[in-house]
Amino acid sequence: MKKSLIALAVLAASGASFAQSTVNVYGIADIWLGNLKASKVSDKADSTTVMESGGVSGSRWGLKGAEDLGGGLKAVFTLEQGIALDTGAGTAGQAFSRLSYVGLAGGFGEVTFGKMWTATDDVMGVSNSGFDSGLSATNGVWVANSVYSSNPGNSIKYASPSFGGVTFAVSYGLDETPNITKDMVDFNVAYAGGPIAVNFAYQVQNDSSADDLKITTLNGSYDFGVAKLLASYAQTKSGDFDVKDYQIGVDVPVSSAITVSGGFARSSRNDVAAASIAADNLLVKPAMGLYNGTTNTGFGVAVAYSMSKRTTLYDVSKRQLYAVGVKHTF
Repeated sequence: MKKSLIALAVLAASGASFAQSTVNVYGIADIWLGNLKASKVSDKADSTTVMESGGVSGSRWGLKGAEDLGGGLKAVFTLEQGIALDTGAGTAGQAFSRLSYVGLAGGFGEVTFGKMWTATDDVMGVSNSGFDSGLSATNGVWVANSVYSSNPGNSIKYASPSFGGVTFAVSYGLDETPNITKDMVDFNVAYAGGPIAVNFAYQVQNDSSADDLKITTLNGSYDFGVAKLLASYAQTKSGDFDVKDYQIGVDVPVSSAITVSGGFARSSRNDVAAASIAADNLLVKPAMGLYNGTTNTGFGVAVAYSMSKRTTLYDVSKRQLYAVGVKHTF
């Protein structure tokens, strides 16, 4: 449960009242312990026991607030910092480097300014097996996961309300560099109705010194009740560089507290992309797939046990990793 702090104080200097403002403190503490085997892109020795932060969700804490401006209009803000739970250090820099934005929300949707998740990131992994985690089958396999811009900063974003289950979002990241174009623009369209969910996104990352990087993603799911089928696809292109990523999976609710999720992921690329990946080491660590130049494959099975609404135990088995962890949300 989020801890809601209601501002009741009156500023002595100005006399301004904040009785209609709220600030929520929230976060996730997630850590796992496992055995990681050596791979092409891992610097760890064979069969190394590791403890890492963020197995299912990245550990973080943050502040989220809103003020009622009347007429259905609200001012909103979010400040969020990533945490390496295994060491206690902040991640990706200092201060609120994960999210930091302010904006306006109402019946028209929401407009925000600052550092926030892109429209592509909003839908990239929603049909991902393994609870869309860093331990899922796509991790270390999909190239799109490694290169798309997730929260570039200096951004403007609009997210629409739902129109009969259909929503869309657009985001734009400024490069802020004179005479150089390295901005980012993307959009998504999503539908959710009954057992069906479908999501599409397209992102262009401009580069003045080379061809623009273009990432297309499409995913969907169908919930039969006894099982939810998952499927996703992504294509990453930049000039002659061409990679296609695929994933299929299933979530099976064994009981009200236990869910089993399994998936298979594959990435296929042309010779130009294969050579570039080998040279630049694009695959993210830890690489839990099998890389052979033009293809990369991986699979994973995860089990989640909900001890309560806020605490979950999980177990993951992959080709090069076995791990158990705990996730607590507050």
